[in-house]
Amino acid sequence: MGKKAAFKVVLYYVTPPTADQLQGIWNFVLSKYVTEERKAEDIEFAVEEDPSLGGGFILKCENEVYNWSTRGRLGQFNEKLQNIRRKVGADEDVISILRTTVDEFKLSKRFRRSGYVTAAGDGIARVKGLERAEYGEILIFASGLKGMVQDIRKEDCGVILFGKDDEIRVWDEVARTGMRAGIPVGDGLLGRVLNSLGEPIDGGKDFESEGFRPIECPAPSITARQPVDTPLETGILSIDSMFPIGRGQRELIIGDRQTGKTSIAIDTIINQKGKGVKCVYVAIGQKASTIARLVNRLKEAGAMDYTVVISSTASDPAPLQYIAPYSGTSIAEFFMHKGEDVLIVYDDLSKHAVAYRALSLLLERSPGREAYPGDVFYLHSRLLERSARLSDDLGGGSITALPIIETQAGDVSAYIPTNVISITDGQIYLESELFFLGFRPAVNVGLSVSRVGGAAQTKAMKKAAGSIRIDLAQYREMEVFTQFSSDLDDATKNQLRHGRILMELLKQPLGSPRSMADQVMLLTIVNSGVIDSVPVEMAREFTDKLLAKIHVEQQATVHDIETMGVLNDDEKYFLVELAEKELREFMSVRE
Repeated sequence: MGKKAAFKVVLYYVTPPTADQLQGIWNFVLSKYVTEERKAEDIEFAVEEDPSLGGGFILKCENEVYNWSTRGRLGQFNEKLQNIRRKVGADEDVISILRTTVDEFKLSKRFRRSGYVTAAGDGIARVKGLERAEYGEILIFASGLKGMVQDIRKEDCGVILFGKDDEIRVWDEVARTGMRAGIPVGDGLLGRVLNSLGEPIDGGKDFESEGFRPIECPAPSITARQPVDTPLETGILSIDSMFPIGRGQRELIIGDRQTGKTSIAIDTIINQKGKGVKCVYVAIGQKASTIARLVNRLKEAGAMDYTVVISSTASDPAPLQYIAPYSGTSIAEFFMHKGEDVLIVYDDLSKHAVAYRALSLLLERSPGREAYPGDVFYLHSRLLERSARLSDDLGGGSITALPIIETQAGDVSAYIPTNVISITDGQIYLESELFFLGFRPAVNVGLSVSRVGGAAQTKAMKKAAGSIRIDLAQYREMEVFTQFSSDLDDATKNQLRHGRILMELLKQPLGSPRSMADQVMLLTIVNSGVIDSVPVEMAREFTDKLLAKIHVEQQATVHDIETMGVLNDDEKYFLVELAEKELREFMSVRE
């Protein structure tokens, strides 16, 4: 057997201790660390001068540190001041609070368990000497940089770093905090752009936080939830009519790059103006210039007043990209537990999975399919399961999630897309071919689905949109079947004409969401067949003028749809009659 390693004890001082002080410290070490397995002769005691302490001394016993230094006590006082900064309101007397804090402040010796760095690089550090560290615990390095334990082994633990690793050196001291990663929350976050740690990066003033929430929280239990039955209006006709989204639902937006996925999410955020829905947009791995343009677009639409943007750009380390969606969800949960409805967009989870794969490979975990680790499904399931509609006993708040996934060449059977499809309550599939043909939003009706369905629609919308999917499916099938035929009967011609009008009106310009009333009235008129005789290129012009006139002459109908979600038969009859009248005038002017 090899020689037993000595238990090292080092005393750091500014002024050399007296013989009595040394004896007292030695007696403390013996009483604390001598056991049946470790004798007094196994303890190696040394003293070292360290002027940076300012005064007092530090006793380091392997990975446990006792801090009686001036530097440590100043650190205690600074922590006290930081706590005051978080808690003090704008209208409170700061001077009197500071005076009370200084008078009541008591210095105390600091004890902590610490380890040391054995390797660092690529956003990862290996740390030894922290046998009792917990998974997900925050550690503080000697440079002040923070990290989170993400891999625990018998001999050391792997830590992901929340910042650049330039200042981390081998043998640097690492201290435990006993705390989990958290983010400041509060109403002051609305209108702000934050990084993954909750720090403002928009150049504005510091906000007042109302507390901290851990970034990882258990999902609400089954008994804490209630069914999804309230619509979350996107303002996009093709989605609200065929694939309705309810408050508390998780609807995936999936498609190749540059097919309008982010545009759908941003239009949905803009459409929540005045509807009492808070929004959180999480940008993962995107260019900073893209996020800046997006924020400006939200500001121009007046949507930043109720929106929080979490930005983790492509230049950020992988650990910050990894925690970004969890931080955003914690902010959303703060509002949900206040009884409010929240919309959260994850843009996008493909890049999130790539960041997690990079971390896992650097932590030397075994790669699986597509080099992703075995727990990549759990990565997204524990995130998306936090979206729910709470029961009335818990306030009735909700989180509606719109995760975005980017596919390669339309392959929805790849690893990450199939994972997220199986977790969510439906998907909106955007097709490149439709997008390049000018059908935008390029929603593929056949592959898209909402598993909540009509439960998240008003009665008026459910009635108006009843046959639209069947009409589109029949049109597309008939269009393919008749493209080489010139001799068509009247019924087929009418079906093709109706389908072309429907496809034209489902096109929607960027940043122009429609109200629920406009959608219901438009679908009611289209389904009646009144405008099938309008040339396709004039259909949008006619319907825009018709809706403007309805808002003037049929205000009661618009009010009923918006407030009660109903459209009775009499109102439907008057709408169709007005459309026929306007069509005659419209066509006579064109002739």
